[in-house]
Amino acid sequence: MMGWYRPDPRAILPLDAFHVSRSLKKTITSGYFQTTCDTDFLGVMIGCSKRPETWITEEFLTSYEGLHKLGKAHSVEVWREGRLVGGTYGVQLGGAFFAESKFHTETDASKVALAMLVERLNARGFALLEVQYWTEHLSHFGVIEIPDAEYIRRLNKALAMTCEF
Repeated sequence: MMGWYRPDPRAILPLDAFHVSRSLKKTITSGYFQTTCDTDFLGVMIGCSKRPETWITEEFLTSYEGLHKLGKAHSVEVWREGRLVGGTYGVQLGGAFFAESKFHTETDASKVALAMLVERLNARGFALLEVQYWTEHLSHFGVIEIPDAEYIRRLNKALAMTCEF
């Protein structure tokens, strides 16, 4: 059985406030990593599941694979020399993207995935990137917490939009 969580406050990454450090910008522009979208959705989910404790069960994988096939779940992959070394995935509804998890097996790969996700969402006119919970790590990128009422207001606006990932 899957659980459903509705945190209050909710953590979002305002798409116009994403912060990329100089060192991350250098990594992104160096060509060290290559990025793709929706090329290895299952591989990203499996990468995210490889941790001591995970909510990503077989049932969860199957459900999200179905969402991906319907065009509602998406991934950003980070590659190094042909190997998947990082990524992030989430669900899209209208102009909202709900980031579920990220992983890396090489330094900065998950940060590159997040940067590429934000770039893609901005380029396609998305209004909301929800990341569930605030962490100190995510705060370095501009993640903030907002109360539930504000989240619902932003969510309703984003859901009324038509965006393509």
